[in-house]
Amino acid sequence: MTPDRRTARARRAPRLTAALVAVLTLGVAGCSEDPNSVAAQAKAGDQKGYISGDGSVETIAEADRAEPVTMTGTLLDGTSWDVASTRGTVVVLNVWGSWCAPCVAEAPDLQKAWEGQQAKKAPVQFMGIDFREEAERGAAFVKKAGITYPSLSDEAGLTLLRLQGKAPTVPTTIVLDREGRIAARVNGPVSATTLTGLVDDVVAAS
Repeated sequence: MTPDRRTARARRAPRLTAALVAVLTLGVAGCSEDPNSVAAQAKAGDQKGYISGDGSVETIAEADRAEPVTMTGTLLDGTSWDVASTRGTVVVLNVWGSWCAPCVAEAPDLQKAWEGQQAKKAPVQFMGIDFREEAERGAAFVKKAGITYPSLSDEAGLTLLRLQGKAPTVPTTIVLDREGRIAARVNGPVSATTLTGLVDDVVAAS
């Protein structure tokens, strides 16, 4: 090898090393879990830095609604539940977790909306979906918060797969019509006033 070739090779070596380091760094970053993901927040359980939806409301015209939601599971008290048993009533599904600060903050509003529907004897059922936490922990929160409607235990995080892509964040609140189809959704925290209005509209239209 001539002196000129050895010099050129020596100059290229640092560049190749730097490029390799950059590729390896990107690879490690790509394999790391996003600290703002729902799964990471659930694991942390500290309610810090949580990013949820902005509370935007989506309503779906009756002609545009998808197939009825199918969902079965076990309530926090160990009772089996099937959403098919609620056909003929309007159902409110609220995805929550005690590790999620916005979920904790909206809990009183959900309870207020539930009590309002009960007072009117409306054909409405509320069901929580306790996402990514142990049933015992979820039950303790429900008792402390004074929530009187039931919740499904979804420690594995699989129940959300039944919500037709409409629950990308926690909290999410979904309203099913009497046929079990998704009629409305709130992506993020919901107020009692907003939820009551959505439910009343679905009840009236059913």
